[in-house]
Amino acid sequence: MASQTFQVSIFNLVTSLAGIVDIMCPAVGKHHLQVAYLAGHIARELGLPADEQYELTIAGALHDIGAFSLRDRLDLLEFEDDKPGEHSLAGYLLLRDFKPFEFIANIVKCHHIPWNQGAGRKQGDETVPLAGHIIHLADRMSVIISRDRAVLGQVPGIMKVIAKQRNSMFVSEHVTAALKLAPKDYIWLEVVSDALESILKSSTAEKIIEFDVADMLEFSWLICRLIDFKSEFTATHSSGVAATAVALAEKIGFSAHECRLIEIAAYLHDMGKLAIPSEILEKREKLDEDEWSIMRSHVYHTHRVLQSMDVFGAINFWSSLHQERLNGTGYPFGYRGQELPLGSRIMAVADVFTALTEDRPYRKGMPGEEARNILLSMARNEELDERLVNLLISNFDGMNALRIEAQNKADQEYKRFRSLLNQPADGFSAR
Repeated sequence: MASQTFQVSIFNLVTSLAGIVDIMCPAVGKHHLQVAYLAGHIARELGLPADEQYELTIAGALHDIGAFSLRDRLDLLEFEDDKPGEHSLAGYLLLRDFKPFEFIANIVKCHHIPWNQGAGRKQGDETVPLAGHIIHLADRMSVIISRDRAVLGQVPGIMKVIAKQRNSMFVSEHVTAALKLAPKDYIWLEVVSDALESILKSSTAEKIIEFDVADMLEFSWLICRLIDFKSEFTATHSSGVAATAVALAEKIGFSAHECRLIEIAAYLHDMGKLAIPSEILEKREKLDEDEWSIMRSHVYHTHRVLQSMDVFGAINFWSSLHQERLNGTGYPFGYRGQELPLGSRIMAVADVFTALTEDRPYRKGMPGEEARNILLSMARNEELDERLVNLLISNFDGMNALRIEAQNKADQEYKRFRSLLNQPADGFSAR
């Protein structure tokens, strides 16, 4: 089983990520997919080869993946974006280390550079890929589209705006290609269609790659950074959960292969927090009822996205059921008892333990005795698996040391990421 490989569609991976990021802001709608669609059509009008059209579609679907907060997302809806470089660089840093996405990292990095009469060919000493300029044009076309008016009536105005920016904001030849889209009603009706994802899929060449467990782990680490780096409040959480969950799984008798799957599940368990605005994740005061409702939805979003990725199988349940409780008081499904697989129970204990003991910017982690008492109380109330809680408590110091080591490493990675963005991060010791 350790050598098992899976056939994975890059398009499905990309659209699943794009979809959950867009959930965060209804005003954004299907912005990522719109940009992918428009960029592909501009590329066809330019006569670019099929592989470059594919590259643009994938880059378009992930171009704003580095925009972490709701404010960032809303800023990107303004045609004249006053701080475009920050999220572009963040997206580049996130994508460049995952081999299936490395081919689009530079496009994402450069997708907000104005053409500026040709000066936009370069950024410093680096050559800017023309694909980045195409994404820039498609991106700005998408943000002009109003959701409140029939799209066909908007086309002349959209064309007027981009034509006015010919050779200043946009490459002249790209504008010429985009203007050729104006009389093609189907393009504009499709770009605002609720079926855009399936339309895009039917027109995009399918590329299948083989994933093994090591590849799954690399992808889960990309997602972990995407989740945790949204905020210093969450910057090391998933790494702490992963270290604890793996240690528990080893103690309970999981094989080495199963332990790797548990590690993957831990890195993915908060995937749905991509749909939660950073403003809620970072709130220092108690969440109000509406905010808590939004926060609680993150596990459902985790389940939905992982369900669309067949490659993850049982890992989906281990990840997305970590807020369920044995007595049925958890969420989002209200499962109880034997409905919860052992992997999910391990994740639940590891998540609670990490949340109790880790330091966060607004408070210190709980002392060991206090954390033990809460865990034991939750076991007595049949919220957490008593056998797993007792196993953790009997190895408390060792597991806590593993958690601290993992979170300190993640904290250093987070600080490095912020420094590359020229954004200071105070960070904090995992204690």
